Amino acid sequence: MSLFNGPNKTSFHTDQNRATLTLLTSLFFIWGFITCLNDILIPHLKSLFTLSYTQVMMVQFCFFTAYLLISIPSGNLVKRIGYKGAIVSGLAIAGFGCLLFYPAAALRMYWLFLSAFFVLASGITLLQVAANPYVTQLGSPETSSSRLTLTQAFNSLGTTVAPYFGATFILSNTLITDSAVNPSAIASQQAIEAAAVQNPYLLISLILFSTALVCQLFKWPDLSLDQATSPIDTALVAVKKESRVWQERHLILGAIAIFLYVGAEVSIGSFMVNFLSEPAITGLPNHEAAGYLSIYWGGAMIGRFLGAAIMEKIKPNKVLVFHAVAAALLIMVVIFGSGKVAMIAILSIGLCNSIMFPTIFSLGIKNLGALTEQGSGILCAAIVGGAIVPVLQGLLADAFGIQHAFALACLCYLYIAYYGWTGHTVKT
Repeated sequence: MSLFNGPNKTSFHTDQNRATLTLLTSLFFIWGFITCLNDILIPHLKSLFTLSYTQVMMVQFCFFTAYLLISIPSGNLVKRIGYKGAIVSGLAIAGFGCLLFYPAAALRMYWLFLSAFFVLASGITLLQVAANPYVTQLGSPETSSSRLTLTQAFNSLGTTVAPYFGATFILSNTLITDSAVNPSAIASQQAIEAAAVQNPYLLISLILFSTALVCQLFKWPDLSLDQATSPIDTALVAVKKESRVWQERHLILGAIAIFLYVGAEVSIGSFMVNFLSEPAITGLPNHEAAGYLSIYWGGAMIGRFLGAAIMEKIKPNKVLVFHAVAAALLIMVVIFGSGKVAMIAILSIGLCNSIMFPTIFSLGIKNLGALTEQGSGILCAAIVGGAIVPVLQGLLADAFGIQHAFALACLCYLYIAYYGWTGHTVKT
């Protein structure tokens, strides 16, 4: 069956839908690329501003908090101005967020960097609230999952490519930290380090604004706005109506699992460069260590395809348990190991992460029936774990060291293993 053909689709509509899906797929690639660049900027900003791990993890806090705070206004905006208007606006807002990196670097103000991250994530949030339901409606309902999987694959491609870009254009200079060096030389080097952020984000802003113009001029198929609801808004509906959805134990436990999974995945990516740069691990300079991030995120991309095939023969919850236990064991190697063994262990966790989100999500909404939409909203709201868990791991890193801080991620994976083993069971 074609990804586009429904029972009454003409060839013209099919071609139009295909062109539209191609354009939308590029958006998924762009926001995956931008999101992954956070992992590159974290070690860069830590060195530039001499930040603690807790302080620098505010990057992820500001970025992922935007998903929680902006999701509801985004859903309302989509309903008011339509999918096209929302997508164009999201690209423009994200482009403006990228422009803010220029004065933030020029003035060397950390709070301005954090503001730029929030604005950038706000634009991406609006894009996601509009693009995800649009993709599901762009053709036959029977193939909506296939279309969304295809676009998500390109999102993963963006996260795989981004580390090479960031390593080349942002982390290519090594910051002078020797106190014996002349202070003026350090100040000069810091200025160079700060400026390294400006041109890459100017280029990204140009791409975003150009894409917004293309989207504005593009003829979009006229689709229903029935599904244009913010996932957070959907979750709040469940609260306001005191819905029995909150009595679904497997759903609530699944939301906790999503919270911890996203938090652990983001934390590992955020700490990756600094961890690999540790003398006891590889001692690599930041710009070389950053290149290994592509293996971490690329493993997640490859694992999704392999996992889809495996779960056709093995129950998804069992696959989830295996991956979660494997991730926890790898984390233990990261904590107590050293050298290439620890490096291989932390990079391999990306492969374990691959199937977790979609598997937890599907188990969480199982047998919800009419409550599925509200349940989905609750699970999506749990993505805010990407804002909270990295900060908590930053506190642990400052107190006990970067290696021992990964114990928090280990606990996250052990809970996910519990959810796959028994927590997902639907109570009747």
